[in-house]
Amino acid sequence: MTHFFTDNWEKVQNFQARPDDILIATYPKAGTTWVSYILDLLYFGNAEPERQTSIPIFIRVPFLESIFPGFPTGLDLADNSPTRPRLIKTHLPVQLIPKSFWEQNCKVVYVARNAKDNAVSYYHFERMNKGQPEPGDWNNFLQNFMDGKKVFGPWYDHVCGYWEKKKTYSNIHYMFFEDMVEDTGREVERLCSFLGLSTPIEERKRITECTHFEKMKQNNMTNYSSVSVMDFKISPFMRKGKVGDWKNHFTVAQNEHFDEHYKQKMKTTTLQFRTEI
Repeated sequence: MTHFFTDNWEKVQNFQARPDDILIATYPKAGTTWVSYILDLLYFGNAEPERQTSIPIFIRVPFLESIFPGFPTGLDLADNSPTRPRLIKTHLPVQLIPKSFWEQNCKVVYVARNAKDNAVSYYHFERMNKGQPEPGDWNNFLQNFMDGKKVFGPWYDHVCGYWEKKKTYSNIHYMFFEDMVEDTGREVERLCSFLGLSTPIEERKRITECTHFEKMKQNNMTNYSSVSVMDFKISPFMRKGKVGDWKNHFTVAQNEHFDEHYKQKMKTTTLQFRTEI
């Protein structure tokens, strides 16, 4: 972990959730901003249209554990959030989520992305984000990813941890990035069902169109272009949003090595991913 996520640790752990809070949890670069924007539009798109054009998504959906210099902490943003429900995002693995979220029986939306595409996206993110450690070259990064030596820990533990939690905690909606790319409208409908929202079909269609990757990439309220620690000259925050881009990065040898390691790491879980659609 970097100090940007640990400097406020005790306060984060003692965060007081409310029963109507909605927690968006993901491993980094798995579709966090996409789902955040969908949820924000579902709840507040009609009621507060000016929110969409004047307040960046990272203010609307506070990043709970973040504490970046010159910027309100995620905790402050969450505590001062004017909306009900509060939409809050986190990259913490399931065992580090503040206990009050479970105690208050909050709804949790978890998004998982296949390990290969997730690794590629995370690599490019570390290249352009000064708040993250230097990734080194792709081969070095991939080995660190497999070893779990990444900010927020091993991908394997993260995706499996929330998958297991689902067995004992019914208020988790587990989504897959690949399903969202394949049919965003269907996934929005499933989200509405989980959240108990009776959003009209026309409105769901509009939200699906607004949250299309290319539109979000051009939207200054969702593309993180105003965040100074990110160097867009190296890579955009929203890069491709595709399934299967890993094929442009993995060598045959890397792929074989990764597959072998993956089999070992995932042998005890029922969780399954698609690496292409």
